[in-house]
Amino acid sequence: MSRGLRRLRGPVQAAAIWANYRGGPRLMSRLRKWWVMARNPQVRFEISEPVHFGPGFGIHAPQGGTLRVGQAVEFRRGCRIELAEGYSEVSIGTGSAFTYDVVIQCGRRIEIGERCIFGQATTIVDGDHRFGDLERPIVAQGYDLRPISIGDGVWTGAKCTVIAGIGAGTVGAPAREIDYFGPDASSQAERKSGASS
Repeated sequence: MSRGLRRLRGPVQAAAIWANYRGGPRLMSRLRKWWVMARNPQVRFEISEPVHFGPGFGIHAPQGGTLRVGQAVEFRRGCRIELAEGYSEVSIGTGSAFTYDVVIQCGRRIEIGERCIFGQATTIVDGDHRFGDLERPIVAQGYDLRPISIGDGVWTGAKCTVIAGIGAGTVGAPAREIDYFGPDASSQAERKSGASS
């Protein structure tokens, strides 16, 4: 390698590091934010800088809604927020992080506390399909919407689905049966008696 190329190697490496890990991501995050805001003028944005919007960040909000984001929030690659109605509201506290492919689907209100971490492919929804009528398809039965509040310092691992509130400082994905979908109540009783033995 010639002496001139060796001298260039240091500045080229420094420029590559800046472009890939420092200034470049900040610049692209700002451009993504402006692009999302320009494409969704019907949404009320309240964003406290700095916030990182990773590649593929998107909002689907044909009716509008409100998105409040605190300082130092990080949305990594592929995050998506869906606001179903004009009154839908998502509020995210300072310092929370959403890793890859996290989806937030809001029909009414979702409040996320400060310093929360959501693992890869987590889905957060404030509604659920009705499914009690076995004669009708689930998609024809409507939805039950309820506000969700997720406390400060919550961590959910990868591929969790959050459909109810979570208390502050909770780690993981505690789960319990909340309802039964099946042919009759006797099958449910048999399942529960078999599970407890």
